[in-house]
Amino acid sequence: MKTKIILFAAFFSALNTFSQKKWTLRECVDQALEKNISIQQNKLSLELAKKDVAIAEGNFLPNLNASTGGNLNFGSGFDPVSQNRVTTSIFGGSVALSAGYTVFNGFRNTNTYKQAELGIESSLLDLQKIENDISLFVVNGYLNVLFAKENLSAVKIQYEISKKQIEAADSRFKSGVIAKGELLNTQSTAATNLQNVITQENALDIALLNLAQLLQVSVENFDIAPLDVKKPTTSLIYANSSSVYEKSLEIMPEITRAKLAIENADLDIKISESFYMPSISASAGLSTNYGYNLKSGPDTPFFNQLDDNLGYGVGFNISIPIFNRFQTKNNVAKSKINKNIFETRLESEKLALKQTIEQAFLDVKTALKTYEAAEISLQAQQEAFKNAQERYNFGAVTLFDFDQVRTRLVNAQATMIRSKYDAIFKTKVLQFYTGELVLE
Repeated sequence: MKTKIILFAAFFSALNTFSQKKWTLRECVDQALEKNISIQQNKLSLELAKKDVAIAEGNFLPNLNASTGGNLNFGSGFDPVSQNRVTTSIFGGSVALSAGYTVFNGFRNTNTYKQAELGIESSLLDLQKIENDISLFVVNGYLNVLFAKENLSAVKIQYEISKKQIEAADSRFKSGVIAKGELLNTQSTAATNLQNVITQENALDIALLNLAQLLQVSVENFDIAPLDVKKPTTSLIYANSSSVYEKSLEIMPEITRAKLAIENADLDIKISESFYMPSISASAGLSTNYGYNLKSGPDTPFFNQLDDNLGYGVGFNISIPIFNRFQTKNNVAKSKINKNIFETRLESEKLALKQTIEQAFLDVKTALKTYEAAEISLQAQQEAFKNAQERYNFGAVTLFDFDQVRTRLVNAQATMIRSKYDAIFKTKVLQFYTGELVLE
């Protein structure tokens, strides 16, 4: 019975492991972009911008209105049908249909429509900017998990070595080769390495939690797929920061957004200037009326009244601005000042982007040099550890000296792993600014 329980437990454990989803980097980015609240808010802003375009399109269409009304008169009054003054109680009413159309208003409608279209482009660029930022956050979080996993793997190896050292020390103690104190020191070192394993397991759990929260998924059974993290190349992928900057000017949404703001300011100037120009509108109307004598009844059937009293007409109106208390002049001046503000903002965005790229380029150079030095140091420490282990097994060095060598190896491994992922991420940041970042 106990055997069956163990087999069932092993089966379900294997099934759970098999069915556990491992998220790829591409899936993580897509999930974050889908669930992020800021992105959802910007998508709603995009829908609002589209409605602004629809409203602006409507300005080119005529308006059409229908109206009706009625009144009840008592005593002396005009019969709406005979147009004679009578003394009676009469209910009268009217029906009208009117239409109006803006023929010309200084191209105000045209420029307003262009502004609305720019609004859609601006909203799309805002959305792209947020998506870019979130994508970088996910890439960083993903690499942090891989970094934590590699760190954990390294300290586990050291712990396994420590356990083997305990076995060797125990055997040597029983043979009388070493004192009990050295065996206890070996056990203490293994306990310290176990603590390191627990610490790195916690670091991995935190990295997974941070990434899961970014994706807005449950951290329970959450894990990521292994990524082919290639060894960082020690040569720079770009000649200088200027080449990265020139490419980024063409693709960074914040730069394009700032340029669109200047275009929008130009249209604001044109709209303000349109109030200097005359405006022309056309109109058409159709109306009729009817009446009903409450005492004697209708003298003419209802529909005949509508037909007999039918009237219609067309007209136009020209409004020529002469003086409006300098309102138009000052609005035009304000629009031109706003354009200057947006031009300076564009230069500010360019400067900020250039400084960011220069710092990113320097960060990559430093990270690659640090990784190269860490790699050399690790190779040296690995050789030193191999030699120290052999000498320790033959009793040529003390446990204290051996632990010193092993500690240096552990530190070198941690430094190399950290510098490797630091170089990888900073290289990806630089690739992001050139549009060459590939999410595998």
